[in-house]
Amino acid sequence: MKWQKLGLIFDPSQHHLGPDIVGYAQGPQALVFDDFVRIYFSARRQSANGKYVSSIRFVDFDNDFRRVVGVCDRPVIADGKLGTFDEHGIFPMNVLRVGDRIHAYTCGWSRRVSVSIDMAIGLAISDDHGRTFVRAGDGPVLGASLREPFLIGDPCVRVHMGTYHMWYIFGTRWQVGGRGGEPERTYKIGHAVSADGREWVREQALQIIPDRIGADESQALPTVIAIGGRHHMFFCYRESLDFRRNPARAYRIGHAWSDDLRHWTRDDQPSLEGTAGEWDAEMQCYPNAFKHDGKIYLLYNGNEFGKHGFGLARLELDESDR
Repeated sequence: MKWQKLGLIFDPSQHHLGPDIVGYAQGPQALVFDDFVRIYFSARRQSANGKYVSSIRFVDFDNDFRRVVGVCDRPVIADGKLGTFDEHGIFPMNVLRVGDRIHAYTCGWSRRVSVSIDMAIGLAISDDHGRTFVRAGDGPVLGASLREPFLIGDPCVRVHMGTYHMWYIFGTRWQVGGRGGEPERTYKIGHAVSADGREWVREQALQIIPDRIGADESQALPTVIAIGGRHHMFFCYRESLDFRRNPARAYRIGHAWSDDLRHWTRDDQPSLEGTAGEWDAEMQCYPNAFKHDGKIYLLYNGNEFGKHGFGLARLELDESDR
């Protein structure tokens, strides 16, 4: 298998996303319709105190991703209430068809005092084909627990043989050493199952993807897809410190495979490299794999965590992979 890069397909600076949006198109997530593909993403706006708030928008592409056929310029889900887990925004939002409805598993975040943020996973539901979503409740469906005490987020939910599976991240520690001595976070990928998509049983604090660069590796935003009878996970990983401005320590796309959705073998192949001097030269992050028209695609962000938009790659399969 190898990726054929198709380039940057959406630059938020070239589209009107609302009067208060200051940019970014982070964590792109695809929802395929018959005659177009909708891609949800997290944009940013500034609140009255000058702090960023994440807000979900979407863009619709024609079936060959050459033309934008619609852009949503207002939030698809309302802001979280004062004091709730998603008070300061959602990033990312994973979408899943469930009957005639569309379920969105959200990564809600809120600012903290001693550290920058905390996160938890919520559920919202759409009855209008994904144009708007309403929360199932003000609290999370998966949050901090005895053995996973902080930073629960980045959900990817799939239904396999009648069981809901969720891959998500959980924090393992905060350590001082970031910009200006600020604490930085480390997180790993975990797994949970559910009979109804609401009540989840997780394998508490069990890291399912082995580290490549050591214990300080942070793993983020898993996406799982079946290819040729085998399950494949794409995710991004980085060093926990000095990753914001040092390209050698920034996010890269990783890969693992499984035959049972629980035990994973990591090989980081096929690789997805940045292009020198381009929007993804320094960083490749926040992948989302999906099938469309018999092909497998990967959405991803590049430099500065999605400030410049998102790109697309198409998977070229060997005969042995089919």
